[in-house]
Amino acid sequence: MAAKKLSNTFVWILMGLLILGLGGFGVTNLSGNARSIGQVGDSDIDVNEYFRALQTEIRAQEATRGEALSFLQAQELGVVDNVLARLVSVAALDDETKRLGISIGDENLRDEIVQIPQFQGIDGEFDRVAYEGALEQIGLNEARFEEQMRDETARTLLQAAVLGGVNAPDTYTDSVLKFIGEKRNVTWATLDRSNLTTGVPVPSENDLVTFHEENAPLFTAPETKRITYVQLSPEMIIDTVEVDETLLREAYEDRAEQYNQPERRLVERLAYPDQGAADAAYTKLSNGEATFEDLVAERGLELIDIDLGDVSQLDLGSAGTAVFAASAGDVTHPVYTDLGPALFRVNAVLTAQQTSFEDALPELREELAIDRARRVIDSQIDSIDDLLAGGASLEDLAQETDVELGQIDWHPFVAEGIGAFENFRTAAAEVTDSDYPEVLQLQDGGIFALRLDEVVPPALQPLDDVRDQVETAWTNVAIVNELEKQLETDLPRLRDGATFEEIGLTPRLAENLTRTSFEPETPAEFNQTAFGMQQGDVNTLNSNGQIFILRLDTITPPDDDDPALAQIKPAIQNQYANGLSQDLFQLMADDIRSRVGIELNQQVLNAVHANFQ
Repeated sequence: MAAKKLSNTFVWILMGLLILGLGGFGVTNLSGNARSIGQVGDSDIDVNEYFRALQTEIRAQEATRGEALSFLQAQELGVVDNVLARLVSVAALDDETKRLGISIGDENLRDEIVQIPQFQGIDGEFDRVAYEGALEQIGLNEARFEEQMRDETARTLLQAAVLGGVNAPDTYTDSVLKFIGEKRNVTWATLDRSNLTTGVPVPSENDLVTFHEENAPLFTAPETKRITYVQLSPEMIIDTVEVDETLLREAYEDRAEQYNQPERRLVERLAYPDQGAADAAYTKLSNGEATFEDLVAERGLELIDIDLGDVSQLDLGSAGTAVFAASAGDVTHPVYTDLGPALFRVNAVLTAQQTSFEDALPELREELAIDRARRVIDSQIDSIDDLLAGGASLEDLAQETDVELGQIDWHPFVAEGIGAFENFRTAAAEVTDSDYPEVLQLQDGGIFALRLDEVVPPALQPLDDVRDQVETAWTNVAIVNELEKQLETDLPRLRDGATFEEIGLTPRLAENLTRTSFEPETPAEFNQTAFGMQQGDVNTLNSNGQIFILRLDTITPPDDDDPALAQIKPAIQNQYANGLSQDLFQLMADDIRSRVGIELNQQVLNAVHANFQ
């Protein structure tokens, strides 16, 4: 039975993805003289399977991104490597199942095939013509398809043996829940420069010189890479891109709901179990005996629970007429709905919006032009790459193509201009003076290439260049030092049981803190400090010229009946079990690969990749 269920799962995946995913695109036969891209042990990685898997994954990425994906982009996104790694793992499992002798019998295989809906006729019985036609559509013969079913079933059985039966121990789950759900009450107060009894310290020149030298890391410029780059973004060429009016009108029609919205209302709906209860509530409201908020509270609800948001008359069904006859602020008489009789409060009237094609034209033109510009740039990648491969410099590219030349002193804290793009930041961090420029993608659909000109090592900035920062930092430290002197007698009193008021402080209470809570007007270390204390402890925290004084009053363990914790407990258990299962599976796969070895034919891989370029 286990084999049958596992095989069913495979069949649905295989038929659904292959027939629906590949049927519309066609399958290229790459067999030629090379039948595989490599081997894991004695198991081949079929060249056609690699092509189909790569094609499917690229199409899936295109559907997700909503735009065409070049092979270069697919490589940068890791699509190619991921597909290859997946097929290597599959081949490793195939090799192991053959070694262990795991297989499915002919009778079980036949039972699975005849139950596949795609292979059945109108009478629900197996139809050989349908079987042969479906396999022809996806480029497989009967022998190859049946071999794949055998292999996948065997792999599934092996995986199930490794992954099944892994559970999270109660000790682990309880520890995590305690960590997440524990709450603390903290009383805290602050001291700053306004609390100084000696006045704000003023630094001498010698103080600043010494502080600057002793705290050199604070005022040291990071290692900087001086980089020359070229960039081509959609905005740079958008003025040269023409958009056909037919496409603009089609885009306008596709967004009809966006540009032409009917009259709407912001509405709240308060439903009742029966007509009598709804009538009684409406009477109380009409007589001034209760407000709408009172009626909501009586039902044990909050306003957010009954908010319908922005709705049209059609959205409201049978209640639409009554609601749209009301004015802003009105509450309707009881109206029948699918939830029973209900009162509707109209919070705002939103008039209909009609945006003509002419009014929408600037927005549509800009969006379509940007999209077209991205495709134009994508089409230039190969030619620019060829120029770079032929020895052209970045300066040559700026002369011969549409790219623009620029320079940047880059370090990890640069977040302006091209330095704000994550792809550029990654490339800039990795570039060395021995690297040749290559075309890379930017998140906006643009491209860039870069060259490292010089690495400027970290250097202490001269005092005169950072004098204001040095003076501010010195002053904050001096203020904290003076405040600590003032607290030398007060903190022991507080630890011995004195109240905050008794030592001249105004206390504030942070209640029910969790590890993920945020207490306003406190530094980021506040929670970490509070959760590092024991009940009754008093501690201090220094931040930007202030001293925060914390007293941990109570520690409340997680509530076993807390529905939020009950809801996340299965997620914790599943996450642990899944993580351990995947680790075990990876260990098994690594062991198989290390034992039997992997061989890949780069020439065949290159031939397959050429079909996508």
